[in-house]
Amino acid sequence: MSELLSVPLKKPTDVDLVRPLNNLIKSSYTNLGPSKLSGIEQAVSKFNYQRNAAVWKGFEKSENALEIIYAYYDQLCALETKIMVQDFQVPFKWKDAFDKGSIFGGRMSLTLSSMVFEKICVLFNIAALQSSLAVTQNLNDDAGLKMAAKLFQQSAGIFFHLKSAAPAAIAQEPTVDLSSDVLCALNSLMLAQAQEIFVFKAIKDNMKDLIIAKLCCQCEEMYSEALKMLQKDSIRSLWEKEWITIVAGKQAGLHALTMFFSSMVAKANKKVGEEISQLQKSVELFKIAQSRMGKSNFLDEYLSKANKNLAEAKKDNDFIYNEMIPDINSLPGPGKAQLAKNLPLSSVMSANFKDVFADLTPVVMYQAMTASETRKTEIVNGEVMKLREGTQSLNTLLSSYNLPAAVETTASGSALPPSLLEKANDVREKGGIDGLQKMVNELPELLNRNREILDEAERMLNEESSADEQLRAKFAEQWTRTPSSKLTQTFRENCATYRKIIDNAINADKTVREKFEQNRRGIEILSMTENEMALEIPSSATKSDMRNSSAAQHLKALMESVNTIKAERDVVESELRSATINLKDQFLAALAADGAINEPAISLSEIRRVLTPLQNQVQDSLSRQEALIQDIKDTHQKFVSETGASGESNEQLFSQLATAYDVFSELQKNLQDGVKFYNDLTQLLIIFQNKISDYCFARKTEKEELMKDLTQQASRQAQSTIPTVPVHMASTSLISGYSIFVINTDNYFHLEQATAPTPPAHSTPYPLQSQIMPMPGYGANMPYATYAPLPMPQGFNPYATLPYPNTYQSFPQVPNAAYYTYPGPASSQHHHAQHPPQ
Repeated sequence: MSELLSVPLKKPTDVDLVRPLNNLIKSSYTNLGPSKLSGIEQAVSKFNYQRNAAVWKGFEKSENALEIIYAYYDQLCALETKIMVQDFQVPFKWKDAFDKGSIFGGRMSLTLSSMVFEKICVLFNIAALQSSLAVTQNLNDDAGLKMAAKLFQQSAGIFFHLKSAAPAAIAQEPTVDLSSDVLCALNSLMLAQAQEIFVFKAIKDNMKDLIIAKLCCQCEEMYSEALKMLQKDSIRSLWEKEWITIVAGKQAGLHALTMFFSSMVAKANKKVGEEISQLQKSVELFKIAQSRMGKSNFLDEYLSKANKNLAEAKKDNDFIYNEMIPDINSLPGPGKAQLAKNLPLSSVMSANFKDVFADLTPVVMYQAMTASETRKTEIVNGEVMKLREGTQSLNTLLSSYNLPAAVETTASGSALPPSLLEKANDVREKGGIDGLQKMVNELPELLNRNREILDEAERMLNEESSADEQLRAKFAEQWTRTPSSKLTQTFRENCATYRKIIDNAINADKTVREKFEQNRRGIEILSMTENEMALEIPSSATKSDMRNSSAAQHLKALMESVNTIKAERDVVESELRSATINLKDQFLAALAADGAINEPAISLSEIRRVLTPLQNQVQDSLSRQEALIQDIKDTHQKFVSETGASGESNEQLFSQLATAYDVFSELQKNLQDGVKFYNDLTQLLIIFQNKISDYCFARKTEKEELMKDLTQQASRQAQSTIPTVPVHMASTSLISGYSIFVINTDNYFHLEQATAPTPPAHSTPYPLQSQIMPMPGYGANMPYATYAPLPMPQGFNPYATLPYPNTYQSFPQVPNAAYYTYPGPASSQHHHAQHPPQ
C-alpha cells in the first residue's frame, strides 16, 4: 500500500569476555587437562570475537548480518547449559532503541551483569533487524513477498516472547524499549504488517474477492489494535512522527479495501444497493487514507476503480434495478481471515550453527558427575580408613610384643632380626629421615601461601565495604545501591569456612610434627646402614630354644598370616582407589527424558553395585583380624610362660624400632595427603579470590556510574529556572504538523487537536537513577554473589586418613543442580588485573 515500518536496533557497548569466561569455566570444570584447557581458551577467544562482531553487525541490515547475530544468539543458548550463568559476571550495557539522547548526557541505557539480559537484548535486535530486512524486500516479486511475510511473523514472535521473558530477566525498571507496553505495540505492528503482505499476495494472485475482503478486514482490525497501543500516553512520544499517521492511514486504507472487495462480492451476487453503499464508504475511506498518508500509486489506483465502479453501479441502479441504498452500518461484514501468526522461536536460529564449546558437557550433568564421584570418594575413603585403622591397631599389638623379631632366628653374622633389617631397608629406599624431614619442612610454606591468598581476599572485601560505607555516609539517602553487608554474606561465610579449614590444617600439621619428633630417634636408626645399626643396637644372645618352642613356632605361623592380611589389604585398597563409576550415559538419558538429573538415586545405585564386593572384602579382612589378634595374644602368653621371655633392653629397643617403622609409613602417607591438600586448597582459594576480585571490580563500576548519575542530577537541579512554554506554542500537537487520531465507536477516525503536556519541574532523563548496576538475584535481599566454592575431595580431615583433629568442617558444597535452573540476572563482576589468574 505504502511504506512499511521497521524497528530501530538497541546500541550495545563492547565487553571483554575472555578472562571472566575462562575463569568461570576453569572453576566449573576443575578436571580439565592441559590440552582441553588450551582448546577452551581458543573457544573463549572465538566467542568473544563472535560477540563483538555480532552486536555491531546488525547495523549493516543485511541477510549476512542476520545470520551472524543468529549464530551468536544460538551460541549464548548453548553456553547457557555449559556454565553457571549467575556466576558469569560481565556487565552488559545496552542503550534504549528509541531514545534520541539528551543535552545533559548520554542515551538511556541499562547495565546488568546477566547473560539472560544479554540474550533479551540480542533477541530484540534480531526482531528489529528482521523488520528492517522485511521492509527492503521487493513486494512485486513472489520471493520478496514470501520473505517479507516470514520476517515480519518471526519478528512478531520474538516481541511476543519478550513480553514475558523481559520482565523475568530484568529485576529492576527496564529501558522503555523493553517495557511491556512497547513490546505489545511492536508485536501488534509486526503482525499487522505481516497480514498486509498476505493481502498484497492475494491481490497479486487474483484470488476470490471474498477471500481478499476477509484478509483486508482482519488486517484493518490488526492495524486498529496496533494504533491503540502506539497511542498509549506512556509510549506514544517514542515513535518517529510519521509512525502513527502511517498506521492510521493503513487502517483506513485496509478498511477501504475491505469495502471495495465486499462491493465486488455484492456485484457478483446482483446486490446493487449493497454494492453502491460499500463503494461509497470505500471512496470516503480511500480519501481519508490519502489525507493521512499522502498520495500513493496503490491508493490512487483503487480509488479510481472504486469511483468508476460506483458510477457504473449508480447508473445501472437508476435505469434498471431501482434498489434502495442500505445504511453501511446495517450491512454484515465479509468475515475475517487471519494468516499472520506469531512464529515461535526456533531452537536453533542459524542454519550453520556450530557450538564452539562442544567439548564441555552440560554443567548440570558435570555437577551430577562430580557429585557422584564425590559420593564414591567418600565411601572409598571410609573403607580405606577402616583398613588402615585395622592395620594400625595390629601393628601396635605386634610392636608391644616385639613381634616378629622375638621369634625370629638371626642370620649368620648378624645380631639383628631379619624383619628389622627388612624394615630398615624399606625406610632407606623411601628416603629415610631426611626425606621425611624435607616434607615436614615444606608444610609451613604451603600453609603461608594459602593464608596469604585468603588474607588478600578478605582485605579486598573489607576495602570495598569501607568505601561503600563512606559514600553512604556522604550522600545519605541519595546513595541508593544495596549495602555491601547484604551482598557479601556468602563471601564472608566462605571466608570463615576457609579460615576454619586452615586452622584445622594447622592442628593437623602440629600433630604430624609431634609424632615425627617422638619417633625421630627410631627413624634415624632405621635410616642407618646395617653395620651402623649393629653398633647402635646392643647384642643380646637369645637362647635358641626360645625360638624353637611350640609357642614360638605358632607365633611364626601367625606372623605369616599377618603378612598375608596386609598384602591383601594393599590389593583391596588399590582396587578401591581405582574403582570407576561412569554414569555419563545414564545422566544424559535422564536429562533428555526429564530435563533434570536425580543424581543421588542414580549414583548410589551404581556405586553400590561397583563397591559392595570390595566392601565385603574389607569387612571380611577386619573380621579375620579380630580372630587373629586373639590368637596372637593367647599364643604370646603361652610363649612367655614357656620361655620366660621378658622385656630385656634390646627387646624393648626392637619394639620401639618396629613402632618407628609403622609411624614412618603412616607419616609418609599423611604428609603426601597434606601436600596434596594444601595444593588443592591453593587452587580453590585462587578461584575464590578471583570471584571476590570480580565482585569488587563490578562494585567499583557500579559506584562510578552512580557517582556520574548523582553529578548529572546535581547539575540539572542547579539550574535556577525552567524555561516556560511560549503562549503561541501552548496548543501545539504532540506530533509536529499532525493531530492525534482517536478511534470512535464506529472504528473510524476523526481529528482532534491535542496539547502538549507541560514537563514537570526538575524532570530528569530516564531512568532517574541510570547506569546503576542491577540488584542481584531477584530482589534487594538476594545475595550479590551466589558463588559457592567447589568441594575438596571428601574424606580430608585434613589430611585424608589422618585421625587427629575430628572437628573438621567440610568445604562449602556446590549447590544442587536445581539451584541453577532459574533465569534471574546475576550480580555484576569484572576482573582486577592485580590478582593472579587461575
